[in-house]
Parts: sequence; C-alpha cells; structure tokens
Amino acid sequence: MKYVIYVLGLLILTLGIALTIQSNLGTSPFDALLVGLSQKIGLTVGSWEIILAIILIILNSLLKKQRPEVLGLGTAFITGIGIDLWLFLLPITPELWYSQLICFTIGLSAIGLGTAMYLYTNFAPIPIDRLTLIIQELTNTTIFLSRTFIYIVFLFFAFTLDGPIGVGTLLTVCLGGLVLHFFMPYTDKVLNRVIIYSTSSLK
Repeated sequence: MKYVIYVLGLLILTLGIALTIQSNLGTSPFDALLVGLSQKIGLTVGSWEIILAIILIILNSLLKKQRPEVLGLGTAFITGIGIDLWLFLLPITPELWYSQLICFTIGLSAIGLGTAMYLYTNFAPIPIDRLTLIIQELTNTTIFLSRTFIYIVFLFFAFTLDGPIGVGTLLTVCLGGLVLHFFMPYTDKVLNRVIIYSTSSLK
C-alpha cells in the first residue's frame, strides 16, 4: 500500500509543479531554476530536475557525512518524467489574473499535499526534500524555516538565469514551507488509518 501512496504522492506533486509553471505567475525558486536552465541551455524541465538531483545528492552526502543516497535519484527520475508528462498532457495557458491565481493556488496546494504523501512512505525522497530535512536537523529548526532558506538560495540562481520569477515565486517562498508544514500532520493521520485498514482487510 505504501508503494501506491508513494507513486500517488509523486503524481500529485508533479501535477502541482506543472500547474505553477503554467500559471504564469512565477514558480518556486527551484522550479524557476529548472525552467531557466531549460530555456537558456536546452533539454526539458524534467531533464534538469534529474541533473540537479545528482548535484544535490552529492551535497546531501557531504552534509550528512555518509554514502550518497542513490535511491533519491530514482525518485527524482520519476518526478522529472512526471513534470514533463503533465506539461504535455495539460497545455493550460490561463490569461486572466484570477484564472492564473486559481491555477497557481491549486498547484501550490498539490505540491504541499503530494510532498507530504510521498515523504510519509519514508522511501527515498527527492534530494531537495532530503536537503530540507537535513537542514532542519542540523539547525534544529522547523520544516518551514529550513524550506524557506532553501527557497531563498535557489531564488538567487533562478534570477541569474531569467527563470519565471513573479508574485507566485514570492508566495511560494513565503507560503511553500508553511503549506508543507500544514499538510504533514493531517497526511500522517489519514494515511496511518489507510494503512491500518488495508492491512486488516488483507487478513
């Protein structure tokens, strides 16, 4: 059952990323960096997700002083494919400001929910999410603060590459960590019940 939750979480997460990109209001700093790299250098957004994942896996390994979490690359690979797939299947181009805001809001919420779902399974997280947890542990702060710090760092790099930075980016920096922090306890509670129910029904 956890494998189903894991895949479903990644699908919801990548749907959210695609919606924020298509909202034209600005994406998260990390996704803005991916789009900027795609536009400046080439390759798809999902391809850059995988490339940067390799770099982050090495960084995480150095911070934790342990072997590289290679399984995280598998998660990033699925995520990269998912982003490209949703961008292909949902060619949404909202033009009015309120439709853009709705698209972005749904996307940001989906990112928080999807991230909370797949992190619940405790399988290999996307390297950037693992970095969030590492910084939280090393600094003894909250997920909100560690996530916000990472967003600010990637915002700088996205800006240098002319990534899609806008009001949506600011909202993500301010609210992205808070949205994830909001979904985590509720997701754990609901999915615990789902796991218990599915386990008991198989007996």
